[in-house]
Amino acid sequence: MLKQKSKKLTPTTEEVSGEEKTKKSSSSKDGEIFADCSFSSLGLHAGLCDQLKERLGFEVPTQVQAQAIPIVLSGRHVLVNAATGSGKTIAYLAPIIHHLQKMDPRIQRSDGTFALVLVPTRELCMQVYEILQKLLHRFHWIVPGYIMGGENRSKEKARLRKGISILVATPGRLLDHLKNTSSFLHTKLRWIVFDEADRILELGFGKEIEEILDILGSRQDGSDEGKRQNLLLSATLNEKVNRLAKISLDNPVLLGLSERAVLETPAGRSGSLESDNDEDLENAGDAIIAPTGDYRLPTQLVQTYAKVPCGSRLAVLLSVLKHLFEKEPSNKIVVFFSTCDAVDFHYTLLSEFRWAPYGLQEAESKQKFLRCKTFRLHGNMQQEDRKKTFQTFKEEKSALLLSTDVSARGLDFPKVRCIIQYDSPGEATEYVHRVGRTARLDKRGDSLLFLQPVEIDYLKDLEKHGVSLTEYPIVKVLDSFPLRGQKFHAQKFVALDTHPWVLSLQKALESFVSTEANINKLAKSAYCSWTRAYTAHRGELKRIFMVKKLHIGHVAKSFALKEQPSLVVKSFQKKRKRDQGQKGLGKKRKVSGKT
Repeated sequence: MLKQKSKKLTPTTEEVSGEEKTKKSSSSKDGEIFADCSFSSLGLHAGLCDQLKERLGFEVPTQVQAQAIPIVLSGRHVLVNAATGSGKTIAYLAPIIHHLQKMDPRIQRSDGTFALVLVPTRELCMQVYEILQKLLHRFHWIVPGYIMGGENRSKEKARLRKGISILVATPGRLLDHLKNTSSFLHTKLRWIVFDEADRILELGFGKEIEEILDILGSRQDGSDEGKRQNLLLSATLNEKVNRLAKISLDNPVLLGLSERAVLETPAGRSGSLESDNDEDLENAGDAIIAPTGDYRLPTQLVQTYAKVPCGSRLAVLLSVLKHLFEKEPSNKIVVFFSTCDAVDFHYTLLSEFRWAPYGLQEAESKQKFLRCKTFRLHGNMQQEDRKKTFQTFKEEKSALLLSTDVSARGLDFPKVRCIIQYDSPGEATEYVHRVGRTARLDKRGDSLLFLQPVEIDYLKDLEKHGVSLTEYPIVKVLDSFPLRGQKFHAQKFVALDTHPWVLSLQKALESFVSTEANINKLAKSAYCSWTRAYTAHRGELKRIFMVKKLHIGHVAKSFALKEQPSLVVKSFQKKRKRDQGQKGLGKKRKVSGKT
């Protein structure tokens, strides 16, 4: 571990050239996302300003862009803490492109990589790359590129050999090329950007980040002589981000942090990004960010929760989705689940489930329950399928996306109106990032969090961070559905799980799942993986999300399973042992064949 310099971080921009521009740009009223200035007034090249307007639709900069761009242009290191959906990507790409396009002599591909953008997921990698392509339309000599897991490594190596001016990368694949691709030229590297820094570290890339910084010579030990500019951006801050800022930023300007959030830095101690224990990081010293408590969320986001009994969760979810799409056909909704198996089960169920709600059981009277286009996205999918889903959902005017947290960070899906968190996000930071897929760039958005009665204390955990939710009118939604031509009246029903619509829909779902072998198999796998995920909550959340508080039979009902949970688990375990045995036998045969 390299010894760190003692340095005091600066929460203001008073020592930065461009101070007047920054003050002017931030003069808009609190709560407004756009600033009272233009991109050209921030010092950006006229052609770049035109690209921002023509290709991306930015007439004026957001507050974050207006504050960050002059500082990045000045060459200072920056740590940006801003609400998700506030335009952080442009805040670092625009100044980098401005500097590259004016270099004399003009840069060439053979010069190698000048700017490196590190992102946590493949989808975010593609998104940043696409934005780069649009911004560089008039600057054809600046070459954008990307490298990420799941792609053909040989093709990436060929592109790196030719030269990529601005490279977007996921940490694992970048480290692979830094170690093994000798033609990867980065001697002229001037910028390193950590986008969604907290997620990069939460995904377990701490060790890779430290190795990358060592290989690039970008730790703050004085070796780069001030030629390198590092930028760190995140919607939430924690001790791991604190540690990364300590080892990568040199006397940075802090944006989006109040002065009470900044502490003077002690010298001589070191921590590791590899640690999974936040206490280890806290005790390591080098604190530069003191917890402020509150998270930054868009003011135009309407946040609600629904208290739903476990056994009725599936029927209520389908009812809410049906209500939202019938109320507003041109709707885009993202539903978050805790596991890949849960995504696969619900995706298949919603794609195939048909029901006749009026008691008419003839096959021809049954209609598809949800008529919207449905997509799925999770980490176990093939790379090409992930890429296709990401692109197609972005372009759709009305669609439903079922996803794990692979979609929770940084991705910009245009015109997503509602976020439904069907499975709890766990840490409050994850809640913030999930809801950040809506209410972006001053657009209105809604969010709905599903909670079981035994989980209701989770609201108090969110309140600690300044996140307040109101109750969703779930009974009113259920009453809006006619059953056998009759509408309901809320006062007749004491509990949500005894509502005639819920009972009727649940019965139909269980009948459907029991008769469809493939979906029944998916339901069992989803049930088992959901139960495992539920036990994985850490820290204070363990007291809220406790498996022993759950009625396991009701958990099975939430996956439309009729069987006793013990039988479901046994059948799943038998299958897994059988599959593992076959794989082991296959491996033995392969080994014996080689010898």
